[in-house]
Amino acid sequence: MELVWLGDEAAHDAALTGGKAASLSRLAATYRVPLGFVLTTQAFERDPALVAAILETAYRHLGALTGGSDPRVAVRSSAVDEDGAGSSFAGQHETYLNLAGVEEVLGAVQLCWESARSERALDYRRQHGLAVDNPTIAVLVQHLVPADVAAVVFSANPLTGSRDEVVINASWGLGESIVGGTTTPDTFVVAKAGLCVLERTVGEKRRMTVSVPGGTREVDVPALLRSRLSVTDEQAVAMARLAIALEETVGHPVDVECALVGDELYLLQSRPITTLAR
Repeated sequence: MELVWLGDEAAHDAALTGGKAASLSRLAATYRVPLGFVLTTQAFERDPALVAAILETAYRHLGALTGGSDPRVAVRSSAVDEDGAGSSFAGQHETYLNLAGVEEVLGAVQLCWESARSERALDYRRQHGLAVDNPTIAVLVQHLVPADVAAVVFSANPLTGSRDEVVINASWGLGESIVGGTTTPDTFVVAKAGLCVLERTVGEKRRMTVSVPGGTREVDVPALLRSRLSVTDEQAVAMARLAIALEETVGHPVDVECALVGDELYLLQSRPITTLAR
């Protein structure tokens, strides 16, 4: 089975779709997860021409579902042992955003596959006691959410270890500037009991990631937006509610990536918090 769609029963299997995609697939029936499909670990071993044909068919179908002949997508690596309780692989494999057209998407898929054997990823595996001989990877292709605001949400406070608080880091644009640490986001602390905002801190937010033809670019945040909170208290509470629900669903604290498009909140990723202060 070379390709499965998010939400299909087969896509729930991490051995087939990798930890990241399997987690999202299991959540897609309940939460607002962007539409997408996975080139499986079996596709990783198949003939490139066959994979290209399968990808093109799926990509065209995604376009039909989302209303565009060449839909803009995010292409993300999804390793079999990714987003587990002991290893998140955050930042170790490749992600490509705002790609359109079969050739661009296929090229990104190839780069994701190559990243499974990069020195960075192999070093990470060695440090965490994981196999390095034949790392297996799937690739997730999803309709791109044109985020007005991106956020990383922790269902437990990663600094204090408190399980009674949700911590939100949010900033303008796509999430790469937050994840990559190139901007100082706004920070909210929300109490789980009563869902009230305990703290709000305005970050500098000097840089943001935006879509450009063929990918993304990091640009300066307009001066008027730097000192303005990127989310309202109501939106912060909605993000906290999402993280709490995900924690209850999976049974452990989670690190969630999400995006706001207007007032619509999308779930982009959910993984265990692998390092939590006690």
